Amino acid sequence: MDEDKPYRLDKQVGHLLRRANQRHLAIFQELIGDPQVTATQFAAMVKLRDETELSQNHLGRLTAMDPATIQGVIRRLMDRDLIASRSDPNDKRRTLLRLTGDGAALVDRLVANGEHISSTTLSPLNERERETFLTLLARLS
Repeated sequence: MDEDKPYRLDKQVGHLLRRANQRHLAIFQELIGDPQVTATQFAAMVKLRDETELSQNHLGRLTAMDPATIQGVIRRLMDRDLIASRSDPNDKRRTLLRLTGDGAALVDRLVANGEHISSTTLSPLNERERETFLTLLARLS
């Protein structure tokens, strides 16, 4: 460690990313339009809307969730009858997931709020900074 530059938590990438994520999640919960929907649940439902039907494993990979997290997300969405499952006809060991009618209607209603959530999260930045930030964040992810 450089004696002239002591380690400062508030200057570390992990700390700053965590704080930015906490801010984003607070904005998400305030603006999404359904207090029972979390950001991870929303991501899973949007991906199911886009892909129609996916295995749990594939959905987890596409939404960057580990197996335990996606399992919990799916369980909670199934408890609300927002997604349904069926056996994969090509592989009986695998279950395929899809939105129910209620799930599709909810996603259609909530997805309009997604752009506003992103815009609000990025509001401290000007347009050029937003583009640069999103480009750099994509490279990090």
